[in-house]
Amino acid sequence: MSLSNNTQRVLVAAAAIPLILAASYAGGIYFMLLILIIAFASFFEFYSFTKNKGMMANIFFGLAGIAFLVINQKHYFFDFYSFTLLFIILLTGVELFRNKGSAIYNISATFLGTFYLGLLAGALISIREFYPEVGELYLRGGYLIITILVSIWICDTAAFYGGSKFGKHKLFLRVSPNKSWEGAIFGFFFAVITAILAKILFLDFISLKTAFAIGIIVGTIGQIGDLVESLFKRDAGVKDSSGIIPGHGGVFDRFDSLLYAAPVILLYLKYIGR
Repeated sequence: MSLSNNTQRVLVAAAAIPLILAASYAGGIYFMLLILIIAFASFFEFYSFTKNKGMMANIFFGLAGIAFLVINQKHYFFDFYSFTLLFIILLTGVELFRNKGSAIYNISATFLGTFYLGLLAGALISIREFYPEVGELYLRGGYLIITILVSIWICDTAAFYGGSKFGKHKLFLRVSPNKSWEGAIFGFFFAVITAILAKILFLDFISLKTAFAIGIIVGTIGQIGDLVESLFKRDAGVKDSSGIIPGHGGVFDRFDSLLYAAPVILLYLKYIGR
């Protein structure tokens, strides 16, 4: 007898969440491998979107570029400007010899997928490495990542159930006809509450204002990230980014909000306050 979709979702979450939280807490190579897996899998799914539109992104350059953008956040060995110049020259030069469909489409798809996923995923590394690798200080980055993850998961859950129960006004009909303003408000409210509770329980090293900011960013920018990925899927004519995660769809589906919110949270921490 096959399991229901909700049962599959619960079983997968029960297996995956402890591993994700453990890697976030440990940091270092464990967290970097987690982020690389998320970014690589999301790129393959993004590649399938572009293929549906008649584009043939360069998988090798995409994965290599993402690896650089993620790893370089921790082990800085090449400045971003130089890398971007080299990437453009090599990518366009190689396209001369590929002879697969439209060169403009192929280059554009590769460039967008690489920098969209590489830069956004790299921001997660920067947040995890925000505090120096000195005893208890290093764990602070792990607590921040865990707070962001849990806030997003609760935001998504609240938005789903709040929208299912009370949703009457469509949020963005052209992109995601099932999402409602009521669901988005539920998600926003619970994201902020989660961040504040995290501040009270174990984020004593950040201000209440910063906890509010993290909740607000997750509740707004995170939900926009979900809409952006829905825009990609609708344009590609697919329901899920893939079927790799039973009951959940694809990797990109599960981490779109996290990837989109991470750079905004990083910028807030760097330039406004902790």
